[in-house]
Amino acid sequence: MDDRRRPVPLSVLDRSPVRHGEDPATAVRHTVEFARQLEECGYHRFWVAEHHSVPGIAGSAPTVLASTVASRTNRIRVGTGGVMLPNHRPLVVAEQFGTLEALHPGRIDMGLGRSVGFTRREREALGAGKREAEQFGERIRELLEYFAGESTVHPGVHAVPAEGLRIPAFVLATGAGARIAAETGLALVIAPLSSVDAMVEHVERYRAEFRPSTLWTRPHVVVSLAVAVADTEAEARELLLPETWSLVHSRTHGVFPPLRSPEALPTPNERESRKIAEVLDRHVFGTPAAVREELSDVVRRTGADEILVTLNTYDRGAQLDSYLRLAELAR
Repeated sequence: MDDRRRPVPLSVLDRSPVRHGEDPATAVRHTVEFARQLEECGYHRFWVAEHHSVPGIAGSAPTVLASTVASRTNRIRVGTGGVMLPNHRPLVVAEQFGTLEALHPGRIDMGLGRSVGFTRREREALGAGKREAEQFGERIRELLEYFAGESTVHPGVHAVPAEGLRIPAFVLATGAGARIAAETGLALVIAPLSSVDAMVEHVERYRAEFRPSTLWTRPHVVVSLAVAVADTEAEARELLLPETWSLVHSRTHGVFPPLRSPEALPTPNERESRKIAEVLDRHVFGTPAAVREELSDVVRRTGADEILVTLNTYDRGAQLDSYLRLAELAR
């Protein structure tokens, strides 16, 4: 996007959403094809996610999926948004990303998050809970030491072929995560979970507390937003409804269901309608001119170095069209 002073790269996060009536394997295969299409549109990065035991999201093995995406594309950077570090041993994560970088030199990004399983069942299956999440900063430092070849946690243990490689690392963050990103000298990925004002405060604190590292000599801020572009505001809003409804449903029923078409969505009650409005209020949607103006305002307020876009909707053709329109705006 353009804040009137400098170009800001557009990147994409795809969670491999499952549509109602299709199997998860189809959703994963579509992610690979979708990456090929978006590479042709000129997007900067294509990231995949990690979710476990979620009926509406098939993206559960991000490094495996990222490897396939990288092998089917040629130029676009490929990474994770992100690998949830509490679920994995830092040594294994270093080995996996080292392998990715060895196979696709100069194209791999390492996005790291601190989330654990959505419910107690998933947390028990993963063997990761609140304690592991609280160790997020420690695990990041342990992970980075493997790349540097100087592990203090496990002296003499080497991550092969990661050792000596420099892979850009990003922290997916809320408040505490922004502090960890600053302390470890990593890039920050942040979304307006409550409001843009709160996000701006976290970004300012991150920049003020940032400690340069070998990976990032200066702060790097990636703002993550759900964005939908269409001929009218109503049509753009409709693109966001399937995932918004599933998200609201998950918060009241504990299950994120596959995406349904807007016409097939149940009529929300008063509480659900309020929650849907709250979620949509944090998204960017509308005509090309309106979206350009709103994104430019976000870039101006945050000083974002990059925008990470996500749009999960039922109609894949409409999804691609929105991304094409957004890419055209950037050009």
